[in-house]
Amino acid sequence: MRRAKISIVGAGNVGATTAHWCAAAELGDIVLLDIPGEMADMPRGKALDLMQSSPIFGFDSTVIGTNDYADTAGSDVVVVTAGIPRKPGMSRDDLLATNAKIMTMVCEQVKATSPDAVVIVVSNPLDAMVQRAMQVTGFPPSRVIGQAGVLDTARYRTFLAMELGVSVEDICALLMGGHGDTMVPLPSCTTVGGIPVTQLIDEKRLEEIVDRTRKGGAEIVGLLKTGSAYYAPAGATAQMVEAIIRDKKRLIPCAAYCDKEYNVGGYYVGVPVILGTNGVEKIVELKLTETETAAFQHSVDAVKELVSVMAGLV
Repeated sequence: MRRAKISIVGAGNVGATTAHWCAAAELGDIVLLDIPGEMADMPRGKALDLMQSSPIFGFDSTVIGTNDYADTAGSDVVVVTAGIPRKPGMSRDDLLATNAKIMTMVCEQVKATSPDAVVIVVSNPLDAMVQRAMQVTGFPPSRVIGQAGVLDTARYRTFLAMELGVSVEDICALLMGGHGDTMVPLPSCTTVGGIPVTQLIDEKRLEEIVDRTRKGGAEIVGLLKTGSAYYAPAGATAQMVEAIIRDKKRLIPCAAYCDKEYNVGGYYVGVPVILGTNGVEKIVELKLTETETAAFQHSVDAVKELVSVMAGLV
């Protein structure tokens, strides 16, 4: 049986670590691509290093590094991590102009070489970048998805587990909206061992945890000084790749194209979806509280403004 083909555009920390998780889980054969130039051999070096770990961990996925999009041809899934990283003091919005141009160049190549792929965008600012990827590829919106909700929810669950001293396995949580400061936590959809989180953590403390989640990426940037988060973003991306490759029908939050759904009107925002072989197979519409609805609309408005600014730059 043919193994799935997974191409990862951008061989930096997020891309290489995504390759690592995907290879270790034997999700498919992997192509790690980066641009030619001074560091042209870097993706080949990382791919070879990862392959040499296969006898130790017992995986048979092949991993190759390249600068040529021809090597990615016929991919089942393409993960786009390419773009300049966020630096201390830099907001995701500061990245907009440069990364929009990079996304355009990448997606023109993806469209030409892997016209049937599902595309997962990881580059920031996420909600605008995934919108740009859909515009450039012309793929059905269901096959272009942004990775944000899985990461944000993982951070939220981590902080809740730390607060309560319980296993992360017992925490189920959901966040919606844009990726970043306007993300919307849903306490009504957050439980610990089936118990509503509001019965275990008071409102003030819960809001502090939510605020830390919103600033989770910036906190890590501040600690690292010279880079941004990559273990958790890569793990979240690998979970999405697995859902698609293995048709898992996972119900997880992703940045998905919403038109009539939630009355968004044609933009990518974080919502719960069912993710399978065809990409987003269904957007799950929840009955939000009045407060949650207002917060979600505020988040959607922020995404719309970002996309509008991007339109003037590309």
